[in-house]
Order: sequence, then structure tokens, then C-alpha cells
Amino acid sequence: MTVRRVAAIDCGTNSIRLLVADLDPQAGALTELDRRMEIVRLGQGVDRTGRLAPQALERTFAACRRYAEVVAAFGVPPERVRFAATSASRDADNREEFVRGVLGILGVEPEVITGDQEAEFSFTGATRELAPGTFAPPYLVVDIGGGSTEFVLGAEGVEAARSVDIGCVRLTERHLTGADGVPAASPAPEQVAAIRADVAEALDEVARTVPLERARTLVGLAGTVTTLGGIALDLDAYDSTRIHHTRLSLDRVRALTSRLIAATHEERAAIPVMHPGRVDVINAGALVLQTIMERTGAEEVVVSEHDILDGIAWSVACDPRRGRTDR
Repeated sequence: MTVRRVAAIDCGTNSIRLLVADLDPQAGALTELDRRMEIVRLGQGVDRTGRLAPQALERTFAACRRYAEVVAAFGVPPERVRFAATSASRDADNREEFVRGVLGILGVEPEVITGDQEAEFSFTGATRELAPGTFAPPYLVVDIGGGSTEFVLGAEGVEAARSVDIGCVRLTERHLTGADGVPAASPAPEQVAAIRADVAEALDEVARTVPLERARTLVGLAGTVTTLGGIALDLDAYDSTRIHHTRLSLDRVRALTSRLIAATHEERAAIPVMHPGRVDVINAGALVLQTIMERTGAEEVVVSEHDILDGIAWSVACDPRRGRTDR
């Protein structure tokens, strides 16, 4: 039997996510058994202090304990569990404290992956199921995270990639948060301009190594983009199956961004698909997406629910060093 049961954990700046799945590398099929996400804000204050805060670590470790129970319930052995940690833990001076904590809870050492690895996983997860007849390559996969955003260009594989520090949490803390540590309820025009200027500067950096103009399909990943997809569909509750592969035009993204910026904290929190942990950071994330689309000339973005987490899972299933090929 070629099916492998694996578990993938993606720990970013804002959220930690788990996927348990049965994968068949020969058929290219992924059967999802459990997918969940918690907002832990691991990157709280990292841009300012350079360290992971004790409260952020404890929130993350608590989520890891819950995930360990799920992994055990599905019978996934440690050698088929991969834990990838991204931007926040790369930047932190005390990341070894984070590594020791996760190892003690899950029995798996978290891999603090590079921006290049993050790009490869994101690209694999987002494009493995895209049909060229429906979605034209080359694809530009944009993964808007909490601490960083990854840009990956390719057709059948990664041709160019770059990671830059323009994540929604980082930009919120940099430009939308006051001295009291509380994000602005509704950003002022000068705050919006400051975020867009940071994104524009980062895009100049990206363009030096990633030929953005070659892309024919823009694919957007992660919570900012999927939340915008859910809002555009006017869903009563978050539904990943309906959101997956939704297409949002540039005009629609502009309208959604303007709506969110004009809304109060309470109005954003009342949106049915809005996770409580995204209420304060969705404005910055939406501005990142809008600015990217304007810079690249993309008329629309394809929203993908399959992303770095799926790419991590495939990396486990296709690695001959990680156990046998049966369940």
C-alpha cells in the first residue's frame, strides 16, 4: 500500500496549524483527516524586542499539547510528523527555548525553516492540484503571513523565490499600534500610506530576484487572503470548501480593503468569517494584498486553502527516510 498517514504543523508569527492526512504520492492524492488552526501570536513583540515573549511561548505550547493529543489519536508515529516554524522563530534570540518546549511536548524537534524552504513548501501545497487548462502557469504564489510574505514563481516547480518582512502582524505593530500596545481601531490615512510604502519598498527588493511580470496566475495563501475570500462570498460561517479557489478581482480587493479600514474594531469582529485573532491585523494584511496586485498588474487573485501546511505534509510523504510506505 502506498498511502502514508502523516501530520504537518506550521507555526508562524500569528497562528499555529495542524494537518493530519493520508497521502498517496503515486496518485498525487491527499485525503484530509483533520485540519485545525489556533491564533497564538507567537511573534508578539518580536519586531521590537527580538525575543519570543513568555506569554506567547505559553500560548503556543498550550496549542502544541492539544495537537499532540490529535496526532496520537490518529496513530501518526513521530517519524511521520514534521513541525516547521517560520518567520517569528527565525528572528528570535531565544528560539532555543521554543525548540526545547516543542520537543518536550510533541517528541518532534521543530525545524526553523529558511525563507527558501518556506517558499518551496508554499508553492507545492498551493499548486499541486492546479490544472494548467484552468489556471495558466507560470504561477506567482504569495503567502501573506504574520511576520513575512513569501513570493514564489514557477510552473512545474520553483523557479524564483523571495521572503520579505511585510507580514500583517509585523506591519500592524510597526504602524498601527500605539504606545499602549493597542492597535488603532480605524487606521488614519498616514498610517495606511506608511504600510503601503513598506510594501512597495519590499516589492522593489522582491523584483530584483523574482520576475513578477512573468506571472500569469496570482495565487494567494494564508489567513488574510482566505478571510477576504469568505467576506466576498458573504458566508454566514467560515467554509474552507467554498472559499478554496474563489477568484477575487482587484476592484473587489480594493473595495474589501476600504471597507475593513473604515470599520470599527467591533464591526470587523462581527463579520461571521473573521477569526477573533485576525480582527486587529486584517487591515495590514489586506493592504499588503492590494499593493501586491497593483504592483504586479494582477487582475485577480485565486484564493487557495492549500498552502505551506499541505506542502509540509507532502514533504513527509515523499521522504523515503520517514518510515515505510504503508500506514
